[in-house]
Amino acid sequence: MIGLQQIASIVDQYDLKNITIGTIGSHSALEVMDGAKDENMKTVCICQKGRDLPYRRFKRLADEIILLDKFSDVMNRENQDRLRELNCVMVAHRAFTAYLGYDNIENNFKVPVFGNRTLLRAEERTAPRNQYYLLQKAGLRHPKIYRKPSDIDGPAMVKVQEAKRKLERAFFIVTSYEDYQKKSKQKIQDGLITEQDLEAAVIEEYVLGTYFNLNFFHSPITGETEFLGIERRLQTNLHDFVSMPARQQMELDIQTQNIEVGHTPASIRESLLEKVFEMGDKFAVAVRKEYPPGIIGPISLQSVITTDLEFVVYDVSLRVPGNPIMATTSPYTKYYYGHTMGVGRRIAMEVKNAAAQRKLRDIVT
Repeated sequence: MIGLQQIASIVDQYDLKNITIGTIGSHSALEVMDGAKDENMKTVCICQKGRDLPYRRFKRLADEIILLDKFSDVMNRENQDRLRELNCVMVAHRAFTAYLGYDNIENNFKVPVFGNRTLLRAEERTAPRNQYYLLQKAGLRHPKIYRKPSDIDGPAMVKVQEAKRKLERAFFIVTSYEDYQKKSKQKIQDGLITEQDLEAAVIEEYVLGTYFNLNFFHSPITGETEFLGIERRLQTNLHDFVSMPARQQMELDIQTQNIEVGHTPASIRESLLEKVFEMGDKFAVAVRKEYPPGIIGPISLQSVITTDLEFVVYDVSLRVPGNPIMATTSPYTKYYYGHTMGVGRRIAMEVKNAAAQRKLRDIVT
């Protein structure tokens, strides 16, 4: 395990006036680099061959592109050496954890990471002290979990990975054990999921309501948990299949999927903001106790609001969530700072302020 002292010794050799924001070229890399550029900071983007076109087309964003045969090659000694030469602070997002792997991040990636690298694994529902555990410690409600399929006694969401694209989700809704058996068997036959992944799937109560992805940012510098804004996901083929009349949906008999392809903004009723603030604060306190030094930077509590105006958190992102839409649509960041911004710029501000105050040790692991 790479310890805080080892990272601190690396940071102590950095030129604090020339910090570079680093990111894996996928997921939310454009948002991360755009925010860095808004704060006049240098950037480096680690790209995989054949997937580098967006980062070359948006020429303003990447000061340097490191082109590799595959993303995981960033673990090679020469590439890590190059990142440290650039005084790089690497930003963790979903592609970072997916392509490098938690073991590599925790034990072998000797570059300072913005965020708590030991906390990233808790996002996985199969991990010990996972997101459910943290929500319980924070006193936040999450959907009831069915321990085995035969326990299903109402609408439920089966959370399973796709067979071919491990970053994508083949989630499906069932209404009973019999419905679960029928649909899971069909999805296995169609090659959408595997029996092995189905056995590892989590089955949750399906909570009816309106969903909001609540995005927060915890600053170790100020000690505050800021509410940055809300976005919702656009998913295929769920959207806009559900907008068709029910009769046509039944005639088509299409299996819906939840592949995220975009984002759309949202705001929340002002009288509910107190609950939102409390959720962020409680979760930050719980994580600090369970995973010291706690949350560093952004998280997302993906929630459903019921007709009783109760928040139910159905998923937690413990790193940069993919939500570039917030950079231009969040009134909540304007309430804080006088102008709208996204997660990328808020990260850059934190890194810039920490470097200026010689507190970079406090925001990296």
